[in-house]
Amino acid sequence: MVPELTETERDVQSLAREFAASEIAPHAADWNRNTHVPVDVLRRLGGLGLLGLGVPEEHGGAGLGVTSLALVVEEIARVDVGVSAAVAAHGGLAISPIRDSGGARQRERWLPGLASGERLGAYALSESDAGSDPGAMRTTAAAADGGYRLDGAKLWITNGGFADLFVVFARTGDRGPHGLSAFVTEPGDGFGVGREIPKMGLHTSSTVELSFAGHAVEADRLLGREGDGFQIAMRTLDAGRIVVAAQACGLAAAALALAADYARERSAFGGPIARFQGIQFPLAEIAARLDGARLLTYRAAALADRGRPHGPNGAKAKLLASRLAVDAADACVQTLGGFGYSSEFPAERFYRDAKITEIYEGTSEIQRLVIARDLLGDAARG
Repeated sequence: MVPELTETERDVQSLAREFAASEIAPHAADWNRNTHVPVDVLRRLGGLGLLGLGVPEEHGGAGLGVTSLALVVEEIARVDVGVSAAVAAHGGLAISPIRDSGGARQRERWLPGLASGERLGAYALSESDAGSDPGAMRTTAAAADGGYRLDGAKLWITNGGFADLFVVFARTGDRGPHGLSAFVTEPGDGFGVGREIPKMGLHTSSTVELSFAGHAVEADRLLGREGDGFQIAMRTLDAGRIVVAAQACGLAAAALALAADYARERSAFGGPIARFQGIQFPLAEIAARLDGARLLTYRAAALADRGRPHGPNGAKAKLLASRLAVDAADACVQTLGGFGYSSEFPAERFYRDAKITEIYEGTSEIQRLVIARDLLGDAARG
């Protein structure tokens, strides 16, 4: 299946491309140099309807699917991966659990503000010892006063430094995946937001640690039922991996375009370096792989939008697209030579930003595990 974009999806893509070119690209270098997180830009994206693409129309959103969010994230990632990470975390990871697992009152309560950008969201699953293995989670939600009290800590929380609303996973039962539950909460007593964590890349993205010390959460903030948390988390990440694959494609496309432009303009040994096969072949390889990664990504998104199984497809897309992003950034730096290594040019930023796509929303090793289990069945589980 080769998915064709609808007219609406193409309009969304064009809107995101125009916004990225006019409102993000001119500032991206300065923002990254100063580790500035442009929260005002995110709220303007909400005003354009680009943060609530997956929110049903009755709750103020566009009623679209994973494909539309992936298109937006890809276009923004072409100019700044950090901003695209914030959009992905809000528009996918934070909104999806509420939309898919929340009750009618919960959806009415939270989705309109998230769709408009009036409220910005974050997704708090990872911990220091529970990243690839959520079943090892230590944060607890103990029953108290007709609700719950959260105790523990979360790590690597994207948008955590400025978010208004958090989807937090905590243990309400025995150890292991079946004892996890999901809650919607916001900063308040017993809720601590740590400092911004220094990172190799994504300098325009907020990444913090959260701490909970008796943080009170009302009973009506539980998503689904107690014990549903693991399923909610995995369902959310299945779609999130598709969006990360689109992000990786956006970065790869930007790196390829910069390298190709430089190769045409840079003169050496009597002519443009684009005439040398040592330059041509690596870029040709990246171009071919980019087309393949895009097709795989949007095939997975189309399956998700049709309500069909898509977990292994998303894992394949993320595995290949994230590796492509790393290789494309490397080829870009190599093509530009010394200019590629200089922070005055975006190539080195591409190089630093690319690596995260192989790590978050499940490392490449986890993607291989998902693919292998789909391919080999119970024999792959040991």
